[in-house]
Amino acid sequence: MVRGAARQRLPRTGPASRTTGLVEKPSRKRKSRTEFALKEIMSSGGAEDDIPQGERKTVTDFCYLLDKSKQLFNGLRDLPQYGQKQWQSYFGRTFDVYTKLWKFQQQHRQVLDNRYGLKRWQIGEIASKIGQLYYHYYLRTSETSYLNEAFSFYSAIRQRSYYSQVNKEDRPELVVKKLRYYARFIVVCLLLNKMDVVKDLVKELSDEIEDYTHRFNTEDQVEWNLVLQEVAAFVEADPVMVLNDDNTIVITSNRLAETGAPLLEQGMIVGQLTLADALIIGNCNNQVKFSELTVDMFRMLQALEREPMNLASQMNKPGMQESTEKPARRENPHKYLLYKPTFSQLYTFLAAAFKELPANSVLLIYLSATGVFPSGRSDSEGPYDFGGVLTNSNRDIINGDAIHKRNQSYKEMHCLHPGDLYPFTRKPLFIIVDSSNSVAYKNFTNLFGQPLVCLLSPTAYPKALQDQSQRGSLFTLFLNNPLMAFLFVSGLSSMRRGLWEKCQDYLRKINRDIAQLLTHSRSIDQAFLQFFGDEFLRLLLTRFVFCSATMRMHKIFRQETRNYPESYPQLPRDETVENPHLQKHILELASILDVRNVFLENTIDDY
Repeated sequence: MVRGAARQRLPRTGPASRTTGLVEKPSRKRKSRTEFALKEIMSSGGAEDDIPQGERKTVTDFCYLLDKSKQLFNGLRDLPQYGQKQWQSYFGRTFDVYTKLWKFQQQHRQVLDNRYGLKRWQIGEIASKIGQLYYHYYLRTSETSYLNEAFSFYSAIRQRSYYSQVNKEDRPELVVKKLRYYARFIVVCLLLNKMDVVKDLVKELSDEIEDYTHRFNTEDQVEWNLVLQEVAAFVEADPVMVLNDDNTIVITSNRLAETGAPLLEQGMIVGQLTLADALIIGNCNNQVKFSELTVDMFRMLQALEREPMNLASQMNKPGMQESTEKPARRENPHKYLLYKPTFSQLYTFLAAAFKELPANSVLLIYLSATGVFPSGRSDSEGPYDFGGVLTNSNRDIINGDAIHKRNQSYKEMHCLHPGDLYPFTRKPLFIIVDSSNSVAYKNFTNLFGQPLVCLLSPTAYPKALQDQSQRGSLFTLFLNNPLMAFLFVSGLSSMRRGLWEKCQDYLRKINRDIAQLLTHSRSIDQAFLQFFGDEFLRLLLTRFVFCSATMRMHKIFRQETRNYPESYPQLPRDETVENPHLQKHILELASILDVRNVFLENTIDDY
């Protein structure tokens, strides 16, 4: 959505802007500083007395707005990253000032060019800050429309070549601003699945880095080259390519579509809980990442968002849309993205999310992290005696697992144990653990009687399966893009678009049948059904069952039970993951793909 950028005005989907006066009255201290800067600027353009009073005021007002905008923008860094309320008014003031600044430089461009010496890169810097504001507003709200607005401004900077003259100035700090703009633009494009734009931006960024390092004797050349390597690896993380007839790659999105989650049968009694908040935590050793976002975190983030709507019809009115104007049930659950958090940071965010969780809502915790194993058997086996996952420190990592030295009697400080989550089971809690020690979370006790489910990854994968751990976990890939994961375990690396879409249709049928298996089961724990009313959680549960059933039927996975996902509470196997009807569906999907030979057929009865 490039409407905002194309018209070169601040998009109207941000916080409502106040309309009181164009410029606030500056304080005496601020005014003296602005006037000093004004004299410095105008002294180079001739006698100060020759400048008309109106033009002097225009430059003064612009300097004040520019100074105020920088002050507010820098203040955003001091806001707490947790909590969903205290930051909103500050963001509102910041948007307000940038709205005024952007319009002001448009209305008075000629005077600012002549009297202030306004350069195009300075306009680009203002637009870049607005893009950053929208991106951070997306992080705060999880509403993808703000990503579209960030893209609008970043795209306008590129289309209008606002930074084109930076390379002609002998100022390396300006070139760094340009490089950082490219890095931020790439992150937004990745989140919007605009991979074609990403590839163009990577090429441009590579050329800019080469020119930067050639012109200036810099110490950060290695860091910028690492940025290029990270984004290249991130783009290539998917193990299967979907191809058009002309062999161009099809970009697939894995956000929740309108027809994505299986519909509930009429009259089916399930819980009315809603997924309101999610903590997405990543600390996998050596996993591809970009901008503190690992591949696993990226995939889970997208699995917890809806496909962005066409916002053109909603954006014709200024200010925030009223709740009555929003389409029904469009909200995404709020998310915290935590890369390598310390235990204290993680607990702070957990406590904030728990505190603000609305009534009849669910908190989801996703852990993608290195496993920490117990150093030895203790006399009693409690929730702190089975190890857990390591969220921060990477000390003593062997083969991707964290261990304790024999002479260590203490437990790892940044290990998150099942017992650490007990206090938060006072409210409905949905946990996903993707780790080599995920089974530690089988040792849960539901102390408060609230709905509680843990989905646990396999703790090991077959050696015959090519190691793809650096490109993301297979378990998380099943939860994000089950068809791609199915193709990968079947030994396929590419597929034509027509066959892909046929398989997706069949997979939707499988999901509908899995939903019926779960809701019709007589022995299933009621906690699963309590979560089944939410579309996101329903889709995660059906994908989990599909993942587990696929692995139990796959020839190389059946060598060890460690290769299977598990859950707390346990699912009734004969009614779900080992149900003959579901197994028949999986064999039919394998037949469509001509890979039936990799699955065992003697696990099902003849129909």
